[in-house]
Amino acid sequence: MSGAATGRERERPPPGARRAVVFAFPGHEMAMQRIAVRIGADAGALVLHRFPDGEAYVRLDTPVEGCEAVFVCTLDHPDVKILPLLFAVDAAKGLGAIRVGIVAPYLAYMRQDTRFRPGEAITSATVGKLVSGVADWLVTVDPHLHRHASLDAVYSIPSAVVPAAPAISAWVAANVAKPLLVGPDGESAQWVAQVAAAANAPWIVLEKSRRGDRDVEVSVPQIEDYRDRTPVVVDDIVSTAHTMIAAVGRLREAGLAAAICIGVHALFAANAYEELKAAGAARIVTCDTVSHASNGIDVNAAIAEAVARLIGV
Repeated sequence: MSGAATGRERERPPPGARRAVVFAFPGHEMAMQRIAVRIGADAGALVLHRFPDGEAYVRLDTPVEGCEAVFVCTLDHPDVKILPLLFAVDAAKGLGAIRVGIVAPYLAYMRQDTRFRPGEAITSATVGKLVSGVADWLVTVDPHLHRHASLDAVYSIPSAVVPAAPAISAWVAANVAKPLLVGPDGESAQWVAQVAAAANAPWIVLEKSRRGDRDVEVSVPQIEDYRDRTPVVVDDIVSTAHTMIAAVGRLREAGLAAAICIGVHALFAANAYEELKAAGAARIVTCDTVSHASNGIDVNAAIAEAVARLIGV
């Protein structure tokens, strides 16, 4: 989970110099409204349709000539979303938009950033080229960066990364009396420490050994000083939820109370959400980057501020 904005600057227009229009893909109307209000933009009308043969139809029903155009589309289930999104961005360019930006609260295809086996496609690089080839800028929330220091290594357009940690810290401080922040593995140490510091709470990191996509073993460090606290397991992407399920089980075995589970991106493949509940999670809360019943942490205001900074408002 990255904790800072990144991206190269491009020449910006003076505030109020041109009209802006924000378009929302289905499910992102709240984010669209937040962005539109923050930057003084109009809410655009976008028509999406899929023909019987599976091809996508896209139409912009709000004029964008001479405007900043913004498209809000999170990229869970990306294979059915990326092409319509690129069509919409390219249409805005063809219809005279001065600049076109993408707000993708969840950014897909960040996992495959190298060839782990001979012959594999480096899909993060391919998607980066496709998006950078049509859009002028990108805003996202905590992309799953591994071997890259920032999005600049993947996307050649200006970008801003919105950290979810401040919103998560605020939620924990307001909703958990005596929290113990828990990172599920060593990779989470830095940002779990940030969440804990802002929430004025202690933190630990579990030791994880993954033997496969659905086979995870977790061990708990010394926690004698924290038995009166409520563990709060925090992870960036919750997909199969097996890492969280393993963490919840091991924390209970270690004598702690039932854990609250917090995720940034609520992907929840198949029955993962139900399985996590059945594993004994006291509560499951996620940021609203991907629409889900567990959403309870609002990051739309921070997204709107990032957009405003990128377009110079």
